[in-house]
Amino acid sequence: MWFRAPEIDALVTLALREDIGTGDLSTEAAVEPSQRGRAHVRAKSFGIMAGGPLLAEVFRRVDPDVVVLLEAEEGQPLEPGDVVASLRGRVAAILTAERTALNFLGRLCGIASMTATFVEALQGTAARVTDTRKTMPGFRALDKYAVRVGGGTNHRSALDAGILLKENHVEAAGGVGEAIVAARVRSPHLLRVEVEVETLAALDAALEAGADAVLLDNFDLDGLRACVTKARAFDAAHGQRTLLEASGNMTLDRVRAVAETGVDLISVGALTHSVCAFDVSLRLEGAETPDQPD
Repeated sequence: MWFRAPEIDALVTLALREDIGTGDLSTEAAVEPSQRGRAHVRAKSFGIMAGGPLLAEVFRRVDPDVVVLLEAEEGQPLEPGDVVASLRGRVAAILTAERTALNFLGRLCGIASMTATFVEALQGTAARVTDTRKTMPGFRALDKYAVRVGGGTNHRSALDAGILLKENHVEAAGGVGEAIVAARVRSPHLLRVEVEVETLAALDAALEAGADAVLLDNFDLDGLRACVTKARAFDAAHGQRTLLEASGNMTLDRVRAVAETGVDLISVGALTHSVCAFDVSLRLEGAETPDQPD
């Protein structure tokens, strides 16, 4: 499931430069450069593992000789005290890379854990949880990877990855139907067109104009049920299937009720914009005593 991408390599480089600067003064002052030891990264709460290969990459960048053994697989449930990774190598390198590695791991595990909680809430329904573009700038590839690890699905990765006509596009085009027609004329035929609507009348216009998908923004439960009924009747009459996505105020205590209205997708911006970092720690658990001077 893990992948390599230029933007991730660049992000690791930037993060290490940001944290280390011209040198790790604390480690340089307290630790002999040649001292070797072992360390473990442990979970401190319940969650889902995500980002192990990235953790290993950070240590490799600081010192290629640090050996990182990933003890937990991506997507594996974690409990407090579980060993996530074991490390062996120069103590100085392990300590210098520690914070950057844990920052990455904590964010990805946090996203995967929150996603898994939403996915579990939808068990037994036909709806899927999807993310949004409300990601940390520069982190989108990683944030969306963590959503997949947690069992969710990805919405478009960037503006050039699909057509989603939001309320401002509709306003600029002069209406829902006009926006869809313009998108059809100006875009490749292989791209699907999704449009955001906020009323039943706007849904009617989207269906009549041939939208492939409709984002139902901030409807209450009764409104969502009415939208599903209307769209499915239209689909049955025209031999098609319009994808329905619910969005807006998707909290954990509400999401199952939304799924039970019959929508296909539920987009949850909080998966990435309000993530709580997963609590992990690194402890040195075996260090050689440096040679004492004669």
